[in-house]
Amino acid sequence: MTGETVAERAPAEREGRRARRRPRLRIALAVAAVVAAGAATAAALATGGDRGGGRAAALPPGTAKVARETLSDTQTEDGQLGYGPTLTATSQARGTITWLPGSGDEVTRGHRLYELDGDPVVLMYGSKPSYRPLRTGTEGSDVKRFEKNLSALGYGGFTVDGEYTSGTAEAVREWQDDIGAPQTGTVEVGRVAYAAGPVRVETLAATPGEPAAPGKKILGYTGTTQAVTVELDTADQRLAKKGARVEVTLPEGRPVEAEIDEVTTVIEPGGQNEDPATKVEVTIWLDSAAARKAAARYALASADVRFTAGRRENVLTVPVSALVALREGGFGVEVVRGGTSSYVPVETGLFADGKVEVSGAGIAEGALVGVPK
Repeated sequence: MTGETVAERAPAEREGRRARRRPRLRIALAVAAVVAAGAATAAALATGGDRGGGRAAALPPGTAKVARETLSDTQTEDGQLGYGPTLTATSQARGTITWLPGSGDEVTRGHRLYELDGDPVVLMYGSKPSYRPLRTGTEGSDVKRFEKNLSALGYGGFTVDGEYTSGTAEAVREWQDDIGAPQTGTVEVGRVAYAAGPVRVETLAATPGEPAAPGKKILGYTGTTQAVTVELDTADQRLAKKGARVEVTLPEGRPVEAEIDEVTTVIEPGGQNEDPATKVEVTIWLDSAAARKAAARYALASADVRFTAGRRENVLTVPVSALVALREGGFGVEVVRGGTSSYVPVETGLFADGKVEVSGAGIAEGALVGVPK
């Protein structure tokens, strides 16, 4: 068996990385370095037994101790504080736009999002849009969704059960009277706009006086809770796990704990003579009390987001440069004892911060292993 030393990563291997990233080691790159170094040094090493224990021809140029520690695969990326992804509100009815909110305005359930023909288009909470008129005799989940909102606004006389009864119609007439709309008892398509929750108007796509028709873009909106958005290269997708904990640091602020809420793959169109680029967009809602307090003084700001892709506690580690490629496959380290050394097979685990988790017979805390100078 032959052990082949692992060369230190060449400076060119780090070129092309964005300057804002902290250098980190990847398993794939470490394996590539092992193979490359093995091809260059095979002739200088002695042959050992089939199962390890082969003696080296000469002592290594340097040594390092096997350490017992906690190993964390972390990476810090630049993020942007804002209000998360921007969604679009489109008209579902024909008419003339007679009123629009201002950019930055917040709208909650039961209030007008915009106006058509002088009548309000009212915001309600729900995950699906309306698609048909609601009137006495109509049944379905869309009826239940509307009745749930109507009840939350304080109207009664009906059961929230998905059946549009005469009691529902009477409550709708009362609601229509309160918002200044014709008291028909029927909810026409386009008179209610659904969103997941309260919204913040981000942009306006129309102006008062313009005609509206189904599909007409009216405005762009976000949620009202602040969020940090991070754009990752696809090579860093291992960091983007929904529900994973992250640490967010805002300008002049202390780090706050948060978690990844949304992970989306986006394709950025290429420019002239450039191919489209695939990115991974990570959204971190700052919805905890500590996070909201930290972000309250900012509308838009940059933020550092520290991801932890893996963590191993109380494990044995060696520098990645201590790994050698074994002729029969796998990895080993050159263990130095007194004036001799031999190659010992190891199982590798987490790679992080220039170190790698190792285990195997003959590997113990405090043992000396060979490394390049």
